[in-house]
Amino acid sequence: MTTKETVLNLLEKRSGEALSGQALADEINVSRAAVWKAIKELQTAGYPISASTNKGYTLSEKSDILSVKSVAASLKTGGELEVLDVVDSTNNRAKQLAAAGAPNGTLVVANQQTGGRGRRGRCFASPAGTGLYLSLIIRTPLSMECVATLTSAAAVAVCRALDRLCDKHLQIKWVNDIFKNGKKCCGILSEAEADFETGGVSYAVVGIGLNIHEPKDGFPDEIKDIAGAIFDDEEFVPRSVLAAEIANELFAFANALPEMPFMDEYRQRSCVVGKNINIIQNANVRRAKAVAITDNGHLQVTLEDGTPEELSFGEISIRVTD
Repeated sequence: MTTKETVLNLLEKRSGEALSGQALADEINVSRAAVWKAIKELQTAGYPISASTNKGYTLSEKSDILSVKSVAASLKTGGELEVLDVVDSTNNRAKQLAAAGAPNGTLVVANQQTGGRGRRGRCFASPAGTGLYLSLIIRTPLSMECVATLTSAAAVAVCRALDRLCDKHLQIKWVNDIFKNGKKCCGILSEAEADFETGGVSYAVVGIGLNIHEPKDGFPDEIKDIAGAIFDDEEFVPRSVLAAEIANELFAFANALPEMPFMDEYRQRSCVVGKNINIIQNANVRRAKAVAITDNGHLQVTLEDGTPEELSFGEISIRVTD
């Protein structure tokens, strides 16, 4: 553990209380200068740490810290837990851990991603402090078809967790996006390692990225018209609690497969069914109307010429046109 991480851990244990630089230095056996440097790094990273000449350093009781301690307090998946300040991609890290034997229910959580990605390799903007990025390892016996439905399960898990914590009413755009007031606030990416001997999968990794608040400088130009945040500036729900609640919900759904107790709610939350859409595949665009979502999560549509079609997961995206 670095000096910065150790200082943060000590402040977190005594949040709301002032700890002097000397007390922190003595506790972790470093110089006061090293403590001062760590505090500055934490403040720069967005942690609400105040400094008083006479009292010392205080971490706000309403701090939104992501730490092993804060996430583990609510986590019930039974696997390992890794909480990172910065990572290229939580899915990449989770796959590394899974390949090394990490157990079912292992969770990776990060404050920032430098290489966050969505479906078809698209970049997923993942700034520090205003988002929540997590990936869960699933090792229950799964077919490839069941793996595809994990994305639907994750979407419902996110919505349920947010409803329970703060009564947010979110909608799901087939297949992997969550919307609030017409703006995308969450994306989901499910990946799997095939087991060619059994015809199933060795493990699956479900990655979830949420825009908790709008970044201080706004969303990047390329997504500012379509991206939104779950919370307004004055709203506060600890990201650590939200991460654990989402993981708990998703883990329960995954362990219920091949039963799909989430599919009815997935349908109810759809913002696509009944709408006119564009189907985009390999640069080709077709117009259709979304009719229904099947029990296995496929989207039934009627094309312009009246032909019915069923869309499965994969290299297909849709765009609502009305």
